[in-house]
Amino acid sequence: MSSKGERGAAAGGEPKVVVRNLWKVFGPHAQRVLAAIKSGHAQESVAVEFGHVIAVRDATFSVQPGEIFVIMGLSGSGKSTLVRCISRLIEPTGGYIAVDGAEVTAMDAAQLMQLRRHTMSMVFQHFGLFPHRTVLQNAAYGLEVQGMPLAQREARAREMLELVGLAGWAGSRPQHLSGGMQQRVGLARALAVDPAVLLCDEPFSALDPLIRRDMQDELLRLQQMMHKTILFITHDFLEALKLGDRIAIMKDGRLVQVGTPEEIVSHPAGDYVREFTRDAPRAKVITARSLAQPRAGVDAPAVPASTRLEELLQRMAAGQTQLSVCEDDGTLLGVVDQAAVLRALAGAAPR
Repeated sequence: MSSKGERGAAAGGEPKVVVRNLWKVFGPHAQRVLAAIKSGHAQESVAVEFGHVIAVRDATFSVQPGEIFVIMGLSGSGKSTLVRCISRLIEPTGGYIAVDGAEVTAMDAAQLMQLRRHTMSMVFQHFGLFPHRTVLQNAAYGLEVQGMPLAQREARAREMLELVGLAGWAGSRPQHLSGGMQQRVGLARALAVDPAVLLCDEPFSALDPLIRRDMQDELLRLQQMMHKTILFITHDFLEALKLGDRIAIMKDGRLVQVGTPEEIVSHPAGDYVREFTRDAPRAKVITARSLAQPRAGVDAPAVPASTRLEELLQRMAAGQTQLSVCEDDGTLLGVVDQAAVLRALAGAAPR
């Protein structure tokens, strides 16, 4: 498992975000539609009858502290609606949401304002910067809303701009910055309030491919230092694989599979998920842990369970046709051989 994956796995403890049986129905009679569905009526026939849209269907998941939890799916799958329900920028029709143990779905307007000012920050696809404000003033905006004194908030904003590599641009206007630099300002603004949860709604999808890759690397670099709990929306499976400790794949408002990148690539839940994984870089995702087969009495060189398929291939090419797979504490998980490595590379299910 990568350092990214180890971080998410090691976080453990109580979940930072809990979502249970979440529904979002758009339309004037949303509660009636939901009640009809819960009483056993077919979802689609009820929605058509009332002229409503079911955007999120009975979603349940949790996010651990320090985890990057990626929600991905095609356009219209419900992923942005789902994340906006968590902060109640969109009102859920039914279900339970909690952040740090506080029930978001039971909060009044004043409590929601405090949640959005102090606990959650959001990074949007189209930056959302104020063109009449300087980069420094944009980065400090959340702190201004909190009521922090000018000198204090500017000092904090300068720290965040330095963190994202924009220390020399504090006095500039957003329109003088490239798209990637503007998104860095958006990150600095979101991080300045020190949120418990960071919501990222396709923040890099408007960027050119090379800049997008740089911003993905930047987010991972910041996460190594700050260990935030991040819900990240994308329609790009390769981006999901690169960033996510776990990935939730949505289709038509449903969560069709939730798992680590390795679990999803190795064991896709149906044809819809399998289509996403078809061009996945399997050699960079699959590890020895998922390939190890119990086998006693084999004297073979040992490799860590987190060893990626690409390194296993190199070892096999060098003549090591069998390898013992061990956890960090030395526990033997089993043996991986050349046939298992080649099957995994080809996308065949393990035997």
